[in-house]
Amino acid sequence: MLVIVPAYNEAATVGAVVQGIARERPGAAVLVVDDGSTDGSGALSAEAGAEVLTLPFNTGYGPALQTGIKYALRRGFAAAVVCDGDGQHDPGSIGALLAEFERSGADIVVGSRYLETGTFEAPALKRAAVRFFGLLAGACIGQRVTDPTSGFKALGRRAMRYYVSDLLPISFPDADAMITAHRVGLRIVEVPVKMHPRAEGRSMHDGLKGFVYFFNMLFSILVTVMRKDRLDPEVTDDDPRDAAKAEGVRGVRGAAVPPADIRPGAAPPAQD
Repeated sequence: MLVIVPAYNEAATVGAVVQGIARERPGAAVLVVDDGSTDGSGALSAEAGAEVLTLPFNTGYGPALQTGIKYALRRGFAAAVVCDGDGQHDPGSIGALLAEFERSGADIVVGSRYLETGTFEAPALKRAAVRFFGLLAGACIGQRVTDPTSGFKALGRRAMRYYVSDLLPISFPDADAMITAHRVGLRIVEVPVKMHPRAEGRSMHDGLKGFVYFFNMLFSILVTVMRKDRLDPEVTDDDPRDAAKAEGVRGVRGAAVPPADIRPGAAPPAQD
């Protein structure tokens, strides 16, 4: 199992996140994808013991996430956990994600801060938006969705292949990504997890960005439900072409994700 930590200018928190993962999951491989940070996030991550992939400029959350998952596929990991570098995702909840992943056999296990009431406080407007998109996503996939914006999740290899494909909505892979995952035949479940308020910086859902996000997500969901998507049925979990397909990662406007600089840390094993 590989823990993927996308990070952009998270110097204040990413080192503690890496250390928390190591403390909660001893022996787990940790990969930080430094998305063109200018504050030393990559160096601090390496000092904390993570393997670091450093992108030469800021590509955005979607391409950075795809870069980490592409790495997991090429190294043969059976599962990956995505954990943000800003300290909101509690490493202690990784065990709950993995336990449900093993128990249910789901392709994607989403960590929800809202599945159990009273466990996370959010501004009223943001909570209303999350509830709205949860209802919309739930109607599209035929099940209850409580936290469609959660980036804290466990992915199996079928889900990882989806995440590195051109099917993934690249700008804000949230409710729209969940809907597309369901449409291509992936099974999704939610589990309650512990999350913390963001300690440093600003979320991409705050302020004016939040309104822009709202309308962009509505449009993306509309496009998503109109598409006819599928994963390649000829590629199986043990097929060597699996890694080759990961080479097709594309970023914003179809530009190839740039080569990454690998800084030494605690190098992950070849397989989980």
